[in-house]
Amino acid sequence: MAVQQRATVEDVARLAGVSSKTVSRVFGNRDLVAPATVERVLDAAKRLRFRPNSLARTLRRGGGTDTIGFVMGELGNPFYYGIASGIEQEASRNGNALVVATTGDTPDGEERVVDALLAQRVGALLLVPVAADQSYLEGERHLGTPVIAIDRPARNLVADAIVLANRSGVFDAASRLLARGHRRIGYVCNPAAVRAQAERVQGYREAMAAYGIGGTERWERLVDDPRAAPERIVADLLCGEDPPTALITGNNRMTIGALRAMRGLGEDVPALIGFDDFDTADVLGVSVVSHDPVELGRRAARLAIERIGDPLGFTRRIELPTRFIERGSGERPPRGA
Repeated sequence: MAVQQRATVEDVARLAGVSSKTVSRVFGNRDLVAPATVERVLDAAKRLRFRPNSLARTLRRGGGTDTIGFVMGELGNPFYYGIASGIEQEASRNGNALVVATTGDTPDGEERVVDALLAQRVGALLLVPVAADQSYLEGERHLGTPVIAIDRPARNLVADAIVLANRSGVFDAASRLLARGHRRIGYVCNPAAVRAQAERVQGYREAMAAYGIGGTERWERLVDDPRAAPERIVADLLCGEDPPTALITGNNRMTIGALRAMRGLGEDVPALIGFDDFDTADVLGVSVVSHDPVELGRRAARLAIERIGDPLGFTRRIELPTRFIERGSGERPPRGA
């Protein structure tokens, strides 16, 4: 089958019996064109399946589009597509389109993916920062493109941020385990270098210190290796000397890895609390520090839309709360208690 060429403004003008300039006015500012002429042009465009190139028109004006760009980590993580769902809901309600790109949670991929989106003249950029430095966006920010950091603040960049109450959420989880008699409590995460994890580790250490427990490094596995299997990391901790009787996992992928690592341990299975809820956590009886990623996305999109209208406003950091959900795994007493 031969591929047809797309219709041009000139094709529409010939079929409608008007000038090319009139067709451009119809798709740009139709209030200046007589209603009968507008109807004739739109009918011709429909017959020819003509679509105006809004990006080219935007580039001629030197401005941004109504599209919101969202750069997230790996596509398979439920946390990220929950955020994307919230952004899409709010963007759609406001008449904005959404374009999503992924970095694969690798720092090297971030700037390349962001540059590709900015080349499309997105009206605002929403970003889950992975790289150690986002200063490469400073010039774009000065050009008026709002940048909203999600889940963790941007580094070396003045930008709005929507984050979770990471420190207090893990402090509460660790305090619950300590109140049940646990003293050897492990913390496991991958990646570990991101700001959100640093805050969660801080909450864990503060709770342990409140009970007079130091030297927690022996029960910590803070890994930065996307190739490292979560179950291997957990198994390494549980098979070591003086293994923990309870475990806090820093994200949903690590929680699932912990469940795999603990299969076959029988009565020796440690208590488990995961940060991030996931689809089957209720079925599996996994206690979690929960939050609403969809609401995280909604709030980020709402802030981006506000920023498009007021690019010179003061930057904001919004912290959304977490809540603890008891399902059984985090309520196990220490072994031998």
